[in-house]
This record gives sequence, C-alpha cells and structure tokens, in this order.
Amino acid sequence: MSDHDALRSTWFQRFILPGFAFKAVVIGGGYSTGRELAEFFIPSAPWGGLAGMILAMLIWSAVCMTTFLFARTTRSLDYRQFFQHLLGPFAILFELSYFPYIVIVLAVFGAASAGLGTVLFGWPPLAGTLCLVAGIVLFTTFGNASVERLFKWVSIFLYGTYFAFLVLAAISFGSRIAPSFATPTFADGWAFRGVTYAGYNIIGAVVVLPVVRHMRSDSDAIKAGLLAGPLAMLPAMAFFICMCAFYPQIGDSALPSQFMLQEMHRPAFAVVFQLMIFAALLESGTGSVHAVNERIAFAYHRIRSKPLPNTARLGGAAIILVTSIFLAQRFGIITLIARGYRGLSYAMLLIYVIPLMTYGVWWLWRRKSHPGSAPLVRSEVR
Repeated sequence: MSDHDALRSTWFQRFILPGFAFKAVVIGGGYSTGRELAEFFIPSAPWGGLAGMILAMLIWSAVCMTTFLFARTTRSLDYRQFFQHLLGPFAILFELSYFPYIVIVLAVFGAASAGLGTVLFGWPPLAGTLCLVAGIVLFTTFGNASVERLFKWVSIFLYGTYFAFLVLAAISFGSRIAPSFATPTFADGWAFRGVTYAGYNIIGAVVVLPVVRHMRSDSDAIKAGLLAGPLAMLPAMAFFICMCAFYPQIGDSALPSQFMLQEMHRPAFAVVFQLMIFAALLESGTGSVHAVNERIAFAYHRIRSKPLPNTARLGGAAIILVTSIFLAQRFGIITLIARGYRGLSYAMLLIYVIPLMTYGVWWLWRRKSHPGSAPLVRSEVR
C-alpha cells in the first residue's frame, strides 16, 4: 500500500468513493431492476420490507467499516492478501466461493442486459450481452483509475435517475403508496431476509479493497465504512417504497422496474431508466472482474517485480466473462437469484463475516490497546 497514494487522495476518494464502489458491486441486475427487492423484501410486507432493508444497511456499514480497518492495518489491497491475513491457510475457501459467485452474478447481469437490448432496440438477446461484455473488458483493461472513474460517473447518473423515478412515481401513482403502509405489518422472517440479503451482497466490501489505498487514517476507514451502507441502500429503499404501490402482486413480476415504468406512461424516461440499469450492470460486473485482475496483478508483481500489463488484464477479463456470463442464455434471472444467491450468502457469512467480526475485531482491538504487540501473522502472503 503506497503512502504516497493516500497523501494525494481527495476527500471524495477517502470518504465517498468507497461507498460508490461498494454500491457499484451491490446494485447489479437484481437490485437495479427491483427483482432482488421483490424476492427478499416484498414477502415481508411494506413495513417489514423496510425494516429488513434497514437491518441489511446497518450490517453493510458495520462490515464495511471493519473490513476497511482490517485491510488498512494489514496493508491488504486485494482479497487474496486480506484472507491470507484473516483465515491463514484456509484463505483458499474464499476463492473457492468467489468463483461461483462471479459465475452466478455475471450470468444474472447477462440475462438482464440481454433483456434490455431487446426492450430498448429490438436486438436479439445475444447483442445486449455482448455490449456488456465489451464494456467490462474496456474498463478493467486500464486498471484502478479507469474503474474508479466509472464508479464515480455512473453513481452520479444512477442517483439522479432514482431521484427522478421517485418524483415521477409520486406523480403517477403516489396515491397508491400510502395505503400500502397504512397497516404496520411485519411478516414473519423479515429479519432473516434482511440478514440473508446483506450476507450475499457484503462480498462487495472485499471486492473494492483497492480503494483503501486512498485512506490516510483509521478514522478515514471508519467514516468511509459507515457511509457505505446508506450510499448503497438508499436508492433501493426509495425504489422499494414505489414498488409498494402495487403490493403484493409486484412480487411476481420478473422486472418490477419495467412494470412500474409502464404504469408511469413516460416512454422517454423509460429509456433513460433502462440505460441506467445497463450502466449499473456495467459497474457491478466491472467491479467483480477487476477484483480478480487485482489479485492476479499482486501475484504478478511479486514474481516479476513489475506491473501487470494491460493486455494481461484484458485477457483475464475476457476469460472470466466467456466462462460465466453466457450461462444467462440457459437460466432465467428469477431462477439465478432465488437459487444461487442464498447458498452464496451462507458461505460468505461463514467464511468472511463471522471470522471478520470475531477474530478480526478482537485483533484490531488488541492492536489498538497494545500498540507494541506483535504484528498479525497468519501465514505468508503469496
């Protein structure tokens, strides 16, 4: 980790960029289309769904804060280094879980982008998927600076679009929202759904570890981590409130966003919203693939003592995408989200969240209380 990078960093890079990056990995195809929200929170009823989302947001903030602190202290800027310090010889368990995570997530993104190409331009499904692949390869080829610029500008576009969506929803069918919240009903399992949703998305905190290089102090890590949860969840909460105008039937919609856009009867904004979804898919896919490239880049630098060439980054991204994203041609988005993500959620809780929030917190506390104590040594970081 370069101290020079931290000294040159701006307040945006230190405090806001980590939350934007985390949101970029979290939002993906299910969040941005509303499908994940329908899957996890609509069954809990409007108030129960909001409670579950708040719980997930608090978990995200707590885990992001601890992750950034642990990464900064151990000087870990990719998931390989991070888990070598946290799990030692068992670090391989994360990589064994991360590969199926990428396969499922990129397959979901492929399914969503294929549908967007068809809806917007009448393209065959493969064309939308190929556009997403090309975009991810382009941004990951040029490393951290390119990826961080993508996170910044897509985030601005995304927050603006969600704000416009909220305003137009209030104008178009706002009278239907309040009645759905009239009864403070909390369906059984709202907390479990909130924890489950937080669990499989929390992997984003590890995926975005390259942004930790901008942090100058532990205070920066704490503030950035606490902000990450709200920055990632507030657009989803606004979208969920709009969805509740059509509770409970919207829970069966494959693309709740498309359902509500049709109810607005504003075709021009519908195009803007669909483009925002594609941009969200692009930044999420880019974040996931970039994490693998950074893991490879660290190993390459240790062996060759020079940076990973851009051609190697391009090749790595292409291989990952070719071997995973075209699963979307075989499985639908609802099946992928409902079946694949839950297992990954449990794996992340066992491999990442529980060790971090127990051993990791204890080690950070011990180091703070005993500054002269021995450094963390779990196994040699390779």
